[in-house]
Amino acid sequence: MTGYEARIAELAEQARRDREAFEPPEDPPAEKAALEYARDGIGAAVGLYIEARTGDGSPVAFEPVEFAMLERALNDWIELYTACYGVEMDAEFTVREVAEVLVDTHDIRETAMLLTGVPSRTG
Repeated sequence: MTGYEARIAELAEQARRDREAFEPPEDPPAEKAALEYARDGIGAAVGLYIEARTGDGSPVAFEPVEFAMLERALNDWIELYTACYGVEMDAEFTVREVAEVLVDTHDIRETAMLLTGVPSRTG
């Protein structure tokens, strides 16, 4: 066990609840909701990963089931983020690639935008 299993389980449960409660906006975009999914969902999942990889001592090697739960929760929130803009996406990002973009941008909204292309920078 890694010591992160309870927190990962909480994130996975919150992502499930968020998915079940989600109602697409009648008139996208729902930017406030998108920002909340980015900050409180994507950011929380990536933050836990970064903490585990860079915290005290040696980097944590997640159990496969923990890693799968963390990535599923992350991708659920990414899909909810894009849905707030009226865009359906089957997200399949790794937590590492999202973390790398976040480390470069220092901004979770910018990270979500860069990875998903939502909202479009040209529109």
